[in-house]
Amino acid sequence: MLFKNLLYKVRKKQEIYAPMSEQAIEYITVGNADDARDIAILARESQAGEDSATLVWLGGYRSDMTGTKAVELDRFASENGLACIRLDYSGHGASKGHFNKGTISRWLAETIAVLRHKAPKRIIAIGSSMGGWIALRLIEELRKDTAGPQVAGLLLIAPAPDFTAELIEPNLSDAEKASLAERGYFEELSEYSPEPNIFTRDLIEDGRNNLVLKGIIETGCPVHILQGMKDDDVPYQHALKLLNHLPADDVVLSLIRDGDHRLSRPQDIERMLAAAKSLVLAAKAQRS
Repeated sequence: MLFKNLLYKVRKKQEIYAPMSEQAIEYITVGNADDARDIAILARESQAGEDSATLVWLGGYRSDMTGTKAVELDRFASENGLACIRLDYSGHGASKGHFNKGTISRWLAETIAVLRHKAPKRIIAIGSSMGGWIALRLIEELRKDTAGPQVAGLLLIAPAPDFTAELIEPNLSDAEKASLAERGYFEELSEYSPEPNIFTRDLIEDGRNNLVLKGIIETGCPVHILQGMKDDDVPYQHALKLLNHLPADDVVLSLIRDGDHRLSRPQDIERMLAAAKSLVLAAKAQRS
């Protein structure tokens, strides 16, 4: 199973700091030989006792662990004595590796390696955009294996499960299809960066092997979804579709009428932290 068999080794570095969080970045190396890449981690230890669940931040496509939502989540963890783990996937933020080699399987494997290294007993996974897809796949893998942590809660922010198959492939232009066939990727202007988004053939093909919207999704934990209704990247109808695949779970879906994809305004952050707090309290109640 993926959680048991993943190879990685630890490289601790204390000389690099994230100014906003005043935490040292730690690196683990995932993969071997030419495929090795150093994955950056920012981790906060629990002050609330070993029984408390660890918050795990899973970012979106081309985002990093020092974005507004990730930093505010870490601040919430600090103020409440909770453990918090953030990471950058390869090709993102402080991590090494080539972004264009990235796939859902690759970034999922790196997430699992980080959890193996930090070894929390219970987690609350917080997935933003593509991170929501990785969070759902992570739960699938952890449910197969007793070696990993228990998932005590799931918070999804503008989740984009199966986005390659559901949102990209059906809308490819002839020019983009030709670029995928000839160059192995296509470019798209980004609203959030001067650099274009790059979507590779490997990402799309690998996405078909990681689909979650194909039947009932059983998380075994409370789920809270935050979704903007003015999201141009992941339409709110996608969140409604995800909801239909979660019939067995305790799910709260909050539709934010004027919310966009980023959901990083002060009022959006308040909603995120309120949802995180409710999941922390639910996880605590499970143990009492």
